[in-house]
Amino acid sequence: MGAKLLELQGITFGYHREPVLEEVNLTVEEKDFILLLGPNGGGKTTLFKIILEIVKPWQGNIFYSTDLRGRIGYVPQFVNFNRGFPITVAEAVLMGRLNRENYLKGYTKEDRDKTADILKLVGLYEKRKERIGDLSGGQLQRCLIARALVSDPVLLLLDEPTASIDIKSQMTLVDLLSELRDEMSIMLATHDPTPFSLSYKHVACINKRLYFHSAGELDGTVLERIYGCPVDLLGHGIPHTILKKH
Repeated sequence: MGAKLLELQGITFGYHREPVLEEVNLTVEEKDFILLLGPNGGGKTTLFKIILEIVKPWQGNIFYSTDLRGRIGYVPQFVNFNRGFPITVAEAVLMGRLNRENYLKGYTKEDRDKTADILKLVGLYEKRKERIGDLSGGQLQRCLIARALVSDPVLLLLDEPTASIDIKSQMTLVDLLSELRDEMSIMLATHDPTPFSLSYKHVACINKRLYFHSAGELDGTVLERIYGCPVDLLGHGIPHTILKKH
């Protein structure tokens, strides 16, 4: 087991008096890779907002390690991003270097060098002067990930990163995250765990309440409890790491 980065204890939260999360407990360790599964409205994005301190829970406690404070990278859902915003790829990624201490001071050479390094890492350096609106879906997703990575996060949160991108782009993303998992912890919300079946370490199934599983422990009974209906499981590739028995 790695050192503990983040711990949620008994988190309950909702909107307009309607609970979305109930008694959620979760621990994230160093260099963990957690798949967050659940139906629409099950609380995946809300859980991220709790971790990011965008909203305050009704009850429960959150504990952050000293290393984690101020070092959480976040990639929002692709559909919520404004592709028409007039900014270049490099400028969009560079914005990830801004924080409450330097936002009035301008960018440094270190900021620009770091941006160039991250763009090379995600394969977008040659696109750095193009407008983000001219990127393909997969390229834009990598641009958003680069913006999160440029701040040197200890924990990376990704909300439905494979939605609205093609299979080739999904595979590129999977390869990138496979490299990153040795450098940081990753928590990824998704409806489809299949592309990440060889990368993840834990599965957190959420539909108001959260059920936590190690690799290989997910089965149809668990998913039926989460989704509230029968679920067909398909195993892809060898070994079948999502399913323990099938």
